[in-house]
Amino acid sequence: MIGSTIAHLAVAHGAQVTILDAMLPLYGGNLFNLKDILNKIELIQGDIRDAELMRRVVAGHDVIFSLAGQVSYVDSNTEPLLDLAINCTGNLQNLEACRRVNPRARLFFASSRFVYGRIEYNPVDENHPFNGLSIYGIHKLVGEKYYRFYHEAYGLPTVSARIANPYGPQQQMKHSKYGIVNWFIRLALEGKPLPVFGNGLQRRDYVFNEDLAAAIHLVLTPGTEEQVYNLGPGIGTAFIDMARLVAAAVPGTDVNQVEWPKDRFFVETGDYISDITHITEITDWRPQTSLQEGIARTVDYYRPHREQYW
Repeated sequence: MIGSTIAHLAVAHGAQVTILDAMLPLYGGNLFNLKDILNKIELIQGDIRDAELMRRVVAGHDVIFSLAGQVSYVDSNTEPLLDLAINCTGNLQNLEACRRVNPRARLFFASSRFVYGRIEYNPVDENHPFNGLSIYGIHKLVGEKYYRFYHEAYGLPTVSARIANPYGPQQQMKHSKYGIVNWFIRLALEGKPLPVFGNGLQRRDYVFNEDLAAAIHLVLTPGTEEQVYNLGPGIGTAFIDMARLVAAAVPGTDVNQVEWPKDRFFVETGDYISDITHITEITDWRPQTSLQEGIARTVDYYRPHREQYW
């Protein structure tokens, strides 16, 4: 979702775009996302863990968005070595390739709010302690450290962003481990109830994919390197209110409160609201899409295209 949205925005600005994707079934690669720009880009199917391939792919590019990754914080705790291989080794391969053949490329690393783990205060700024509750969050923090090291040691211009809860059109909908807003939209479109764990009062920052793509483009402008940014709306919405907005966008949908599953309660971070002061001071970026509008637009996208995503 994020990569293809960035690609559309880059093409619209006249960039020459290359996409590398392993097209792993669980992680969202979908040629349908690129149908309108396929004849304007270069698409390579391959894996960021392939060192030789990475050296060929990064050569000659001005900007590199590192978005590939194992995406489930739940699965990371049961398959930690897979998460290590993709989210750590894969990013090292990218950095090493750039160091060797393209050290001037500007590099963006997609980190996550999960680096903060258990939240101690809100809104959460970039100086919040790291209280990791998942292997995923720990490895995302390691990835940030890799990119910072390659900037300091080798001069690579790197930027990292801790993304809140992204949602929107073009996200895969095969399972519930990628993005909860989109998963609830799938359930609603199938006529199924939306399960809310516990009282549903925990707050989250939900960021629409187009707002996110615009922010990522801005943080790669000159003067932003060696920085880490929170990316989210900075508002915070109760989980049950998000579910109710989905139900309102798909009339007839029920919202059911259920007990917490053990594997989810263990990694529950508490309320999370992004402090986006840093990025707004540097770039003047602010999200443009309300959660209600974003959910409505996402529902409208999937109604005619559901067979392409689940």
